[in-house]
Amino acid sequence: MADDITVIDVGGTHLRRAVWSPGRGVREVTRRPSPSMRTHPGEPVPALQRRMADALCEALGPHDTVAGVSFGAALDHRGGTVYASAPLWGGHSGSFDLLGAVRARRPDVRWHIVNDVTAALLHAASAPHRRGHRKLLLATVSTGIACRTLDLRTGTVPVDGAGLQGEIGHLPAVPAVPGAFGIPADAGTRTDPTAPTAPTDPTDPTDPTDPEAPAAPAAPAPAAPTPVPLCDCGRPGHVAAYASGPGINRLAAAARDRDPRRWDRSELGRRTATGEEFEPALRAALDAGDALARDLLATATAPMAGVLRTALCLDPEIDEAVLTGGVVHGLGHHYREALLAHLDRAGLYLTSDLAPDWIERRITLAGPGEADPLAGAGIAASRAALDTALEVTA
Repeated sequence: MADDITVIDVGGTHLRRAVWSPGRGVREVTRRPSPSMRTHPGEPVPALQRRMADALCEALGPHDTVAGVSFGAALDHRGGTVYASAPLWGGHSGSFDLLGAVRARRPDVRWHIVNDVTAALLHAASAPHRRGHRKLLLATVSTGIACRTLDLRTGTVPVDGAGLQGEIGHLPAVPAVPGAFGIPADAGTRTDPTAPTAPTDPTDPTDPTDPEAPAAPAAPAPAAPTPVPLCDCGRPGHVAAYASGPGINRLAAAARDRDPRRWDRSELGRRTATGEEFEPALRAALDAGDALARDLLATATAPMAGVLRTALCLDPEIDEAVLTGGVVHGLGHHYREALLAHLDRAGLYLTSDLAPDWIERRITLAGPGEADPLAGAGIAASRAALDTALEVTA
């Protein structure tokens, strides 16, 4: 049809291709693995980026003239420069002109590239029941983690001086459950090796300079530090290191190593021991009320609860915070309940007492097909064609 647009959604795991139109929505969806460091281990990032540009062009038919792309990366919304994508390219952060690369390969196509979270947000914002919102926040929790906020009154996504907004997956995590499942009790603290040592207690009768003084008792050996998990970007202790899909897997491995007997007795441990994949095993264990699975999810959701708490504190015009992504969809109501449990224990100063349901009413889960980056890529491309493109403000 004349208003059909080819749309592509690139995530850390899959590349999806479909056709979208305003009247018929998304259809003819196909998927393939995203070319990434996981599918091509050891390959240099520039080669992976060339593979990505090739894959985007291969997803188009010979007669396609418009393409909307939802791309899972930190990118400059003002010009489309891709800065980084930890799930795709690890810690590499050299700028990549993806728009230029696909235009060079297919100059006959009008390309429109937006971040995948922005695309999902545009689709969610198009729902009739959200037309009265002032601001809408959407956070995705999947292979990676990020969020975006849209001002529905002006149609703008505010960005910073680099054209970015909402890269929350790479904020430092502040665990609410110190010491649990591999989160060290001193996470977020730093020992200064240049700090002066404590002065000698003047009441101590033992003179350390006296050669005849009795030897001081040997200090106990320090406990081996618990390693802080690495984020896919290569840095330790980020929100995504704990709360993303791979992060939750890391927490589970730490739980198993920390207390093998408890792991073996748990529903989650028994299911994974039979070869069941981790994600469905975790959901089934939560459905069964497994205590270890509940503790694991509590630990994994603590950093996200902290991010949402801060966002709602700083901007009370956010009328809804929609959660989506593979982790959220896989765990369903368990995920939201774990988040709200953190926010019930430590919510917003005074607000949580004076308006107890204020936070709960704002945190929702995206329904099936409600925040689809494929649809959002189509909306973005359609708006660009009508000269009503999404505005970004810095």
